[in-house]
This record gives sequence, structure tokens and C-alpha cells, in this order.
Amino acid sequence: MPFEPDSNASAAPLTQPNPSATARPRLSVIGTGYLGATHAVCMVELGYEVIGLDVDEAKIKALCAGQIPFFEPGLPELLAKHIDSGKLRFTTDFAEVAAFADIHFVCVGTPQQKGQYAADMTYVRSAFESLAPHLNRRALVVGKSTVPAGTAEQMATILAELAPNKEVELAWNPEFLREGFAVADTLAPDRLVFGVRSEWAEQTIRSAFEPVIATGTPVIVTDFATAELVKVAANSFLATKISFINAMAEVCEATGADVIQLADAIGHDARIGRRFLNAGLGFGGGCLPKDIRAFIARAGELGVDQAVSFLRDVDEINLRRRARVVELGLELVDGSYAGTKVAVLGAAFKPNSDDIRDSPALDVAAAVGRRGARVQVFDPQANANARRVHPELSYADSLDEVIDGVDLIMLLTEWQEFRSMDPETVGQRVARRNLVDGRNVLDPIQWRSSGWVYRALGRP
Repeated sequence: MPFEPDSNASAAPLTQPNPSATARPRLSVIGTGYLGATHAVCMVELGYEVIGLDVDEAKIKALCAGQIPFFEPGLPELLAKHIDSGKLRFTTDFAEVAAFADIHFVCVGTPQQKGQYAADMTYVRSAFESLAPHLNRRALVVGKSTVPAGTAEQMATILAELAPNKEVELAWNPEFLREGFAVADTLAPDRLVFGVRSEWAEQTIRSAFEPVIATGTPVIVTDFATAELVKVAANSFLATKISFINAMAEVCEATGADVIQLADAIGHDARIGRRFLNAGLGFGGGCLPKDIRAFIARAGELGVDQAVSFLRDVDEINLRRRARVVELGLELVDGSYAGTKVAVLGAAFKPNSDDIRDSPALDVAAAVGRRGARVQVFDPQANANARRVHPELSYADSLDEVIDGVDLIMLLTEWQEFRSMDPETVGQRVARRNLVDGRNVLDPIQWRSSGWVYRALGRP
């Protein structure tokens, strides 16, 4: 009887072990951006031999030299360790990858199409079309990229048409990495999702995660469509929760209520929980904004756009927070930014990252600059990336430098260095004690008692 994935997405293990489990499969990772480089390095840490591939020769050269092209805590040390061990290497040659690996993880990007909500699938199709003609022996190709529902079916067709070996199969294994915690999220994930069509595919992908599964990590085995939807559904839920509390912040400002106390109170309800109920400048980065927009676009193509129409409101609430932070700052500089000196603390979309994609902090900094302020930005890791995108802004090399003689401080990315600032020490360096806490991470009582005019979203 042919294998059918459990219709209830059962997490129960197979009764029969993988017959090839005694010899671990060799792995390839197609695409060495944030997801791919992290996955390649961490799979070697788990005990596998891995080859990474990218069409960008400069990126491959840097990785071979032990250089990570982005900031992720703990990853550079693991890369250097495993380059030296000989168990991790990189190439631009698809034939070399096909000859080496038993399982191929496709980890390329799916950015938002310019001027549209839909995801750009160019890199995913190119990866499959480039790899498939070289698959001369049975292999499993595993999609990890975040894709619209229905993509796996299309990629399975590409493999069936282009792979010389007709036993090549596809699986889908969505990623759930959090920037700043990606190493831990790969080595000890909170769940694994496998979208498969055969028992062989399930057993084979299990063999690629054997050390993780052995620790008791939940495994959900399901179909392609469900596996594709898991990531976008999860991101949509998180975005909704963030925008919900930010909508409540708007109401709190109108009523004089305190959104932090509100979040604490409703967060004690076990059905709701306190996590992600942090009112502030809102979400950004390369995942949540583009994923919910791509979800909206795909739902429209499927004729179920009304089912996710609320996500447009989620997106709009999120963007409104940026405009509101600009307004709060304006109130503290007597109604005009012209000629004022403003310190922006943070450029990355979140702390412990150098990712500035759709960064709320940089959006606010640029908006304040357009209104005539002399804006200077400091971020512990993202200055270089920010400077490339916003060369019109000035950049400082330290916290002391960026706050020196300013009329207004805007805390927009909640790095620990900024959260732990002493209001009296900072006050001695500024021209005027005005502060917008765009992330609601400082103690307003402490700052106000030191003579600061303190403003935050959703707080009196």
C-alpha cells in the first residue's frame, strides 16, 4: 500500500527505522544568504558533511575564507570551525553539488516583487531548474524557502521533467529562524515540519535531522500545501498580534490609558499570552512584511482574498506607527524639525541583527531628515548597511558620539546598549533632554525624574 501522509498531520514516529540511517546522508544547501549560510553551518555542527552553493562568486569566496556577509551571533565562530574541519565547503558548480549530496536543501530568497504584493519566485525556479538536470541518482530535494501555496507542486513538476533519474523526489521543510537567534533555532528548533508524498521521502528527510529528532523535537508530517502554509500562517499570526497591541496603543493615547499595563493585564490570560504584545514602532525585516503581503496576493489568486483581508489592516497599522513616532518627536521640538539635531538610536529592524530591510528605524530617520533635521544614526552592527541605503543621513561610531549636543533622542531599535542607558549620564551630553522611546523599553519614571521630556507610543 503506498504511503499517504497522515491527514491529521501526526507527529508520531515511524515504526520502521530508516534503513540508511547507519550512514548519515551528505547534504547540499542551494543559496547561501541568511537562511542558507546558517543552515549549512549548523548542519555540519549537527554532524553532517555539507556543501553550499551560490551563483554569487564573491559570496562563495568570502564564505570559503570564513567570512559571514551578515551579522548573526555565534555563526562566524561555527563557520571557521567547520571550514577548518573539512566537513563544510562551498562552490558555484551545480554538477559538483549533485555528485556530492544525497539531500539538497533549497534556501534561496523570495523577495517581494517590485511594485506588487506577490513574492518573486525567480530564484526558486532558477535553483530547481539549474539543479535538476544534474540529478543522475536518486536524491531528495527539500524546499526551505518561504513560498506561496502551490509552489511545491510546480517544483515537483520541474524535477520530474528535468531530472535524469526519475526517482528524485521533493519534500518541503519550512524554516522558522529568528534573526539574532538563528543558530539556536537551527540546532534546537521548537518543531520540524515535513511536507512529503512518500514513505521514502519522509524517512530520508528524517535522516537529515536525526540528531534534532532524537532530542524529542516535535515532528509534523503533512502534505505540500500545509507545509507551505505553516510559515506564512505563523508570520501572519505574529504580525496580527503585534499590530493588535499597536492598535490598542492608539486607543490608549486617545483615552489616557497605558498600553504596557494593558498588555500585562491581558497577557496573563493563558489563551492570549504576553509574548509579542509589545507596543512600539512595529515590525520590519525581510520576513513578516513581505510574507503577509505575499499571502494576501496568493489568497487573491486563489479566490479567497476575503479570508485574509484583515492582513491589509495589520500592514497599515504597522506602517502608521512609523508616522506616529515622527509626530511624537515633532511635539518635542516645538513643532518643527528644521535646524534641530536629532540622534537616532538604531538602524537594524531588530536588535542582534544588521538587517535593515524594511527597517522602521531607518524609515523614521529618513522621514525626520526630510523635514529638515540634522539626523545622526548609530547602530552597533547596521551602520554600514544603513549608509549604503541612506547616504543622506549622518552616522556615528558610538553612543556617546551620536547623542553629543542633540535636541532630541529617538530610540528606535532596542539594542541592550540603549536599554541600559543612564538618564543622568546621557543628559550631560545632550543640548536638550527630549526623548522618544519608540520601543517602550525605558522606565518613564526614571527618565522624567532626571529632567527628561519622555514620550512613547500608547503611554501617558
